[in-house]
Amino acid sequence: MFASARFTVRRRTLAAVGTAAVLALTLAACGSSSMPGMDHGAASSAASPSASPSMDDMPGMGRMAAGNGLSDTEDGYHLVSPDGSLPSGRQAGYRFKVTGPDGKPVTAFAVDQTKRMHFYAIHSDLTGFQHLHPTMAADGTWTADLAALAPGTWRMFASFTPDAGAGKGQDFVLSRTVTVPGTEDKAPLPAPATTAEVDGYTVTAKGEPMAGMTHPLTVTISKDGKPVTDLQPYLDSYAHLTAFHEGDTAFAHLHPTTKVTGDHGGPDLAFQAMLPTSGNWRLFLQFQTEGTLHTAALTLRVG
Repeated sequence: MFASARFTVRRRTLAAVGTAAVLALTLAACGSSSMPGMDHGAASSAASPSASPSMDDMPGMGRMAAGNGLSDTEDGYHLVSPDGSLPSGRQAGYRFKVTGPDGKPVTAFAVDQTKRMHFYAIHSDLTGFQHLHPTMAADGTWTADLAALAPGTWRMFASFTPDAGAGKGQDFVLSRTVTVPGTEDKAPLPAPATTAEVDGYTVTAKGEPMAGMTHPLTVTISKDGKPVTDLQPYLDSYAHLTAFHEGDTAFAHLHPTTKVTGDHGGPDLAFQAMLPTSGNWRLFLQFQTEGTLHTAALTLRVG
């Protein structure tokens, strides 16, 4: 699931790599949402011009993994798992390891957004989004405690940065698919929209991203018609935005550039959005207020 190019961004100017390098949208978080078909980890935890500013130098930005995540192997690193299928309708643990170029399990991972591993699950129809922070055993086996999965095909993404070896300091997104037995009931993708509702909050997105180009995207959060100004930091940011492309479930992920200043975030969150492929993308925005994580989902059309 890949064919991805990767950018590693560490306080330096983004440079074009190859002919179609992709800077991924980055926003990660875990928690729960009242939106149907979602769970968010309550149980576990073409390139922009070279003149573009380094995302790592922007307020609230961390390293950004690049590539579309559609492969289990990159630069000698391999995502392996004994779990080709998982049961339907009940919680299940997904086990996996990351092996390095030497073929041995990787056990040293750098902390990124307060976690050493970010794990995502998405159904092929872009429902059932889960974002977890799994636990690792001494032998390098990670276990992601997934909420109940609907029948069908799911893609499991692991986002990480090795802290030793040939890939030290590089950001990776690798993935594998899993089959959940049963009668699959694919949901149609909701039409593109600029607003979404979740837990009484209204999320509004403004911007017109173009494929393979960095474009500004602003997200505004309100409640009962009033601007929300009490967003709390979550994983070192005021929001996390994860996106998946319709058809192939390609992955993209980003942080807002808005500076974090305590529990006073909002109502506007600014992003520099890079979505590599045209078409419909399903966006999952996660933000926290009063200790509760909310997840809003909307469909964005990218030209």
